[in-house]
Amino acid sequence: MSKIRVLTGVTTTGIPHLGNYVGAIRPAIRAAAQDNVESFLFLANYHGIIKCHDPKMIAESTKAVAATWLACGLDTERTVFYRQSDVPEILELNWILTCITAKGLMNRAHAYKAAVDKNLEDKQDPDFEIEMGLYSYPILMTADIIMFNAHQVPVGRDQIQHVEMARDIAQRFNHRFGKNIFRLPEVVIDEQVELLVGLDGRKMSKSYGNTIELFLTPKQRQKAVNQIITNLKEPSVPKFKGESPIFEMYQAFATAAEYSEFERALNDGLAWGEAKKLLAAKIGAELEPLTDKYHDLIANPQQIEDILQAGAAKARAEARETLAQVKEAVGIKSLV
Repeated sequence: MSKIRVLTGVTTTGIPHLGNYVGAIRPAIRAAAQDNVESFLFLANYHGIIKCHDPKMIAESTKAVAATWLACGLDTERTVFYRQSDVPEILELNWILTCITAKGLMNRAHAYKAAVDKNLEDKQDPDFEIEMGLYSYPILMTADIIMFNAHQVPVGRDQIQHVEMARDIAQRFNHRFGKNIFRLPEVVIDEQVELLVGLDGRKMSKSYGNTIELFLTPKQRQKAVNQIITNLKEPSVPKFKGESPIFEMYQAFATAAEYSEFERALNDGLAWGEAKKLLAAKIGAELEPLTDKYHDLIANPQQIEDILQAGAAKARAEARETLAQVKEAVGIKSLV
């Protein structure tokens, strides 16, 4: 059976929260377990330094993100799990691609255009405080993707443009040098992916300050859940979906039957406080079995490092072959 190669990168600029788990980690691990899928998953720490210039945060986030994926059940026998910076061939390919990428394509990148528009609104020079990492990171993302000839790249809708750019750059290279080295990747948007709401009802995001951490003690988890917004309806008064994020959050961790029972109880007047206790318990039932593994990994970074180095060895073996073809194509080769 031919396998579909799926590549996913995780930026190392924060500590994973429930929204990351529901929207990305859990579905990616389930997908990687399919027999027809060959999964590549990497920690995008070079992408991390585009926006985050706090070395401590980059290092801590890299460890926490790796530990989270491993604790949540990532099978490193089935998945090539590596840190971007451990595969220097990606950076070599990044430069070669930079040399054949049209500046006009980079000018159209959403992140760059948004930064320029913000500067113009503030009556600043269009490129005020815009650094080359922000400007050219779609090329690095292209190198990440096409180095391993991924068939599919699952992304959110805000990232579709980057996969389209990867296709454009790969096709440009193949055409210019007359070599069919790179596969054109396909973007994958999962319409069923759950976007978990946060404490305030908006999408759970660090930028909104409305997140709940993954690995908490039961007491800490209950304290966090208690901050979810509700209205002032008294116990015994019917409560309905749309009045609090509790409904959506419970649904993300429950079976259809369990959620129906929970919703019915609130419709019948269950107190908000009692509903929050049920929600904290439901989240805990799924995450508490993973918590000890997470903290064991955090306390033993050498174990994480060994896993990442083993993944990097697998990734580099393939990256060297691809890069050798690329360098041969552009004329960077031995004289004999």
